[in-house]
Amino acid sequence: MARYYQSKFVTGTEALVDLLLAQAELDEMHDLNTAGFVSGYRGSPLARLDQTLWQHSKALIQANIRFQPAINEDLAANALIGTQKVESDPDRQVSGVFGMWYGKGPGVDRSGDALKHGNAYGSSPHGGVLVIAGDDHGCVSSSMSHQSDLSMMAWSMPILHPASVADYLDVGLWGWAASRVSGAWFGFKAISEVVESGAIRESKPFPAYQIPQVDPGPDGLHWRWPDLPGPQIEKRLAYKLKAVEDFAKLNPIDYLLTPCRQPQALLVTVGKAHQDVMEALRTGGLTPCELAQQGVAFLHVRLVYPLSPLLIELAAQVTDIFVIEEKAAIVEMLLAHQLVKLRKSVNLIGKHNHLGQKLLPADVELRPSRIAIPLSGWLQPFNLFLSVPPEWSTAIIPHDLQLPKRTPYFCAGCPHSTSTRLPEGSQAQVGIGCHVMAAWMDRNTGSGLLPMGGEGIDWVGHAPFVNRSHVFQNLGDGTYFHSGHLAIRQSVAAGSHITYKLLFNDAVAMTGGQPLDGNITLFQMASLMLAEGVKEVVIVTNHLDKYKDKSLLPANVKLYDRDYLEEIQKHLREIVGVTVIIYDQACATELRRKRKRGLVPKVTRRAVINELVCEGCGDCQIQSNCLAVIPTKTPLGIKRKIDQHVCNSDLSCLKGFCPSFITVEDTHPRPDLSKIISQADLEKIIPKLPLPTLATATTPYEILLVGVGGTGIVTAGHLLANAAQSDSCAVSLLNFTGFAQKGGEAITHVRLCHDATKLHQVRIDRGQANLVIAADLVAATGQNALEVMSRGSTKCLLNTHETQIGAMLRAPMLSLDYPKMLDTLSQHTQSLLSIDAEMLAAHLVGDREQANIILIGYAWQLGKLPITLRSINDAIQGLGSSADNARRAFHIGRIAAVQPELLQEHLTIHPQVSYPQALYSQNLYSQRKIKSLDDLIMHRYQLLVDYQNERYAMRYLSRVAQVQMLAQQIDAEEITKSVAENLFKLMAYKDEYEVARLFVKTDFLDHLRTQFDNTNKIHFHLSIPLFNRKDPRTGQRGKREYGTWLIPVFRFLAACKPLRGTAFDIFGYQEERKQERHLLLEYEQLIDILIEKMDRHNLATCQQLAGLPDQVRGFGHVKQKAIKNMQERKDILLKELLLKELLEEWQKVV
Repeated sequence: MARYYQSKFVTGTEALVDLLLAQAELDEMHDLNTAGFVSGYRGSPLARLDQTLWQHSKALIQANIRFQPAINEDLAANALIGTQKVESDPDRQVSGVFGMWYGKGPGVDRSGDALKHGNAYGSSPHGGVLVIAGDDHGCVSSSMSHQSDLSMMAWSMPILHPASVADYLDVGLWGWAASRVSGAWFGFKAISEVVESGAIRESKPFPAYQIPQVDPGPDGLHWRWPDLPGPQIEKRLAYKLKAVEDFAKLNPIDYLLTPCRQPQALLVTVGKAHQDVMEALRTGGLTPCELAQQGVAFLHVRLVYPLSPLLIELAAQVTDIFVIEEKAAIVEMLLAHQLVKLRKSVNLIGKHNHLGQKLLPADVELRPSRIAIPLSGWLQPFNLFLSVPPEWSTAIIPHDLQLPKRTPYFCAGCPHSTSTRLPEGSQAQVGIGCHVMAAWMDRNTGSGLLPMGGEGIDWVGHAPFVNRSHVFQNLGDGTYFHSGHLAIRQSVAAGSHITYKLLFNDAVAMTGGQPLDGNITLFQMASLMLAEGVKEVVIVTNHLDKYKDKSLLPANVKLYDRDYLEEIQKHLREIVGVTVIIYDQACATELRRKRKRGLVPKVTRRAVINELVCEGCGDCQIQSNCLAVIPTKTPLGIKRKIDQHVCNSDLSCLKGFCPSFITVEDTHPRPDLSKIISQADLEKIIPKLPLPTLATATTPYEILLVGVGGTGIVTAGHLLANAAQSDSCAVSLLNFTGFAQKGGEAITHVRLCHDATKLHQVRIDRGQANLVIAADLVAATGQNALEVMSRGSTKCLLNTHETQIGAMLRAPMLSLDYPKMLDTLSQHTQSLLSIDAEMLAAHLVGDREQANIILIGYAWQLGKLPITLRSINDAIQGLGSSADNARRAFHIGRIAAVQPELLQEHLTIHPQVSYPQALYSQNLYSQRKIKSLDDLIMHRYQLLVDYQNERYAMRYLSRVAQVQMLAQQIDAEEITKSVAENLFKLMAYKDEYEVARLFVKTDFLDHLRTQFDNTNKIHFHLSIPLFNRKDPRTGQRGKREYGTWLIPVFRFLAACKPLRGTAFDIFGYQEERKQERHLLLEYEQLIDILIEKMDRHNLATCQQLAGLPDQVRGFGHVKQKAIKNMQERKDILLKELLLKELLEEWQKVV
């Protein structure tokens, strides 16, 4: 049995590696002394092929296969040309070299010249070349959808299209064998939906190929030298294609699914579309045998170009042909041409029917649901009736349900959050890389995508015809190494007025964090650009201490801290010509990985927000654009806190103009072990849990896992797939991640069946999901998730934990309409069960990343999974270092499903609280339940007693009571609530006394000691007018760090609160404090107006007026801006209120 043809579960990229190793083994079996060579450039859907190759480096080296990553795709193709020269080189060490080139669709395009030359000059008889084209048919993670077939045909390059991962070895080995015979390079389509999937590959022996007698033409088919340029090279291509046809005739790569003696019609399925058709037939109740019995031959085509002799032979025998292929009609077009040559009259349909009406789409991926209705209509004349599920007959769910979307976003601490900012009045252009996400972040960045390496060159043709003279161009370091350096050279040559922002992040983060394909240093890069003619180069960094030794810094290059970025951009945009900013800051995700592996020191400086001081203005989010700054629900409204679990300590959040921030030095988060369930406790509970009746998988059982990228959705999908295999269950897996690791939606399709013959395509189709495991509500109500659900059959298990979306960083007051999203989800499912799995994972396991495993345990205990307990335990054991936590999480999920009360004793908060927060011992600031309006009023009263004194608090009670008395008469309790909350807000303005008190007179500092293992070094980040002058660059007061010596000062200030509002209140003379007192007086006057004017007819306007102070948040200039906006809104509402009153009076008179 062939070593690499054994039965196992493989992903697409693993199958490509196996393909290389299998070819080496096959050559060894035939006593051929060959070597292998693979080169290319990463890019989705082949983003992680290089990583997979590195992971198998030992096996590759042993098989004499060399992996050489390339700077870009076309250089890789030139390297492959060299491999085919080896066989004719007298100094050769091996008989020949089989080669593999890889690149995503745009890489195929940019390498056209090299690939065309390689194919034309040819392969060697013991070599051969496969061109792995990563075609993103659905534009899942590309600037545009891609299909390489037409380009390859233009180069006379044969094309193979495997239907599944299981096809990769068969098709790939056939391709190398045919390449050796014909001298042609072979295109091998690795489309997203296949190469990013996983499936079980059955064991089989190696193929034995018959070598045909081919016509080599006048001067042969293979590489040779000398072979000077001339028309003979082009003429040779026809002989190559004929040799491919001859090889295909002796060794058919296309096949009939079942014999058909006297075919009347021919159903042709091409590549991946074959799996879709097979599923459409299975769902509709037909088999290939039934088609054959009615005279319909069913041919699976894997050789797209040239057409196989088998296809042409069958086509000549029938009167009707239906070609089903994804995207452009390649096989249909070629077949039509052949039929014309044969003078054969056939009713050939595919993308259009015989009347020219559209039948199958050419601009989107095919699905069984998109094929079923046209296929059903075509089969009916042959007495074949295909049943179409109702979900496939109804209209597709509207794309815009007015629900929030989980779009990809910069990771926490991402350097692009700062580097892509612009000074006012400037514009920037996007490029290839993670920084493209700036285009949807209100940063005046866009202007359309260009091919990789063309960044900034469109400005050469744009600038002469517009009034704007300058533009910034973002350029990633990976793109710079790939081809972007030529763009800078061209801009210099054209005399462009442009500033390139070269984002030097030390990793190709967008495709998985691979190292850059080169070893040029940052200083060498700066010197090179100056030598190319760039007018000025400036290096900006977040760590100036990295550059203590400036001896290697080029003389004309200046170095600045990133705080000066805006000033630098303003300076450079005035310099006519090409200028460059090299922004040096490591990729946050890669830095996090290196910390976990011990390659760089762990973070020892942590930012913390005192939620009692926080006003919830969100300025820290705006300044940092960081997903680690999250909303948190408190009795006093939505505040902000730092999610230490995802924080990368970029610390840009400290720029938020707010006194609530502190930093803790030389420390690490202390895990809260108080609530974690021990293994011993679990072992007492587990035997008492009932064993469920499991779901069955006699037909495909389809599971969709959906959540936030980077939270373990893919891992959970693999766990289910591995467990299913242990149960001897056929399984397929498809991961749609793309930009998901950047906080976008991640989706994994898992399909299981005990009958492997019933498992075809890997994607769950419309309305076919049996189970949806939804780790995030926003992602679960996205178009991609909703369309697989069915009101009649889909069960959904939801994690209710609320995770903010990127849009909330740019609009801090934005909130998500969770009730609407829940209603949408319930309308699309048969049943919906929910649990705060992330809270349970954090508290009971001590690891939030186990939330998905809790959901799996929950689903299993309810009998929603057709997988045995033994197999799930075995799969968990395979998780390595995280296995213990995963096992605990799985059983906690089981307990939560049937006996949740057993978990209560380990929790100090209710399991449905979405944002568990610090529990201060003082009841006034705790997560206590405020059950009624009276509770709310008394809660605020007590807080005001603490804030000032009882007399001050009684003033509050008196005012609220006035409103409440009137509101009760007209059923306007909500207005009373608004007044109670907003009057308190204005009365408890956070002056110096209050900020100090909230730090030292609450248990904040004590709680801090429970969060971190060392709190001896604390720094407060404050803007004190006496010490902090206005920054001339921003016009605003800056902030400074103050050490623990400030704590006694805070205690003193807190004790001085009786001075507030008196002549001895020195802080009260500040304009900001005067304004705060004036706002309170104005609101009390507004309360008087409401009491006078409020009635049943104007409640909506009164409600808005009463709630206006809620818009006033923050400190200093942030608060000033909010006050201005509130005053403008107040004027509008008061006019509206008075106008309504005048109209009512007029109506009475009339």
